[in-house]
Amino acid sequence: MTQQPWTGGRRVLLALGGLSLLGACAQPRPEPPELAPVTVRPSPSPSPTPPSPSPTRRPRPVQKEPRYVVPAATAGSGSRVVALTFDDGPHPAYTPQVLKLLRKHQVKATFFVIGQYAAAHPDLVRSIVADGHAVGTHTWSHADVSRLPAGRVRTEVGRAVDTVATTAGRAPEFFRAPYGSWSRTTFEVCAALGQTSIAWDVDPRDWENPGAAVIRSTILNQVGNRSIVLTHDGGGDRAQTVRALRSVLPVLLDTGYRFVGV
Repeated sequence: MTQQPWTGGRRVLLALGGLSLLGACAQPRPEPPELAPVTVRPSPSPSPTPPSPSPTRRPRPVQKEPRYVVPAATAGSGSRVVALTFDDGPHPAYTPQVLKLLRKHQVKATFFVIGQYAAAHPDLVRSIVADGHAVGTHTWSHADVSRLPAGRVRTEVGRAVDTVATTAGRAPEFFRAPYGSWSRTTFEVCAALGQTSIAWDVDPRDWENPGAAVIRSTILNQVGNRSIVLTHDGGGDRAQTVRALRSVLPVLLDTGYRFVGV
């Protein structure tokens, strides 16, 4: 599949909690290896109009660009914070290893799960929530939503949101587009479904399996105050990611960083 580039350019200046922040533009990444197929029920036919918001789907203003900085309200005055995020899970082999590592260092993270994998592994979703982590969605099937009409986007995002809400007991609030590829239609659908789109500014490209040392050095070289770090707990062999984080987390904690949600 040819990568659909994100052409948003430099991010606009955002005012969050009374603070103005200028972040680096998150670059879209090429398509990762094909996700392992999962037996799921057929997708419902897309409706011609947006669904009426339910009590768990509060509409939000339409975003112009994905958010790429940690909210000031979460950061706190004078603190050095970083948000660690995981895409493409949950995975039965690697998500438990990631959770164990986060538990060891008392670190909180945000997991952007693929709907069909959340449906196949509901216990892992509940484990993520039980450990105090946030759960966002990453579409139902890892589709490139920037190339889809509104009905298909509603199906991809809405079905994943419903699956997480049913499994975790509360509706997710955050969405990340596969490949970092958003569109105006995606923002409009996410607003109707009560979702905030989240990007990143630190990308070690761990999905390429460049080696644990490369993943580690890239994160440590790129991370800064209020960074959002992109890593993966699914979508392929994530052993290198786990090994890299075993050394990354202690270093960031020792240098004064505090881990927060997006």
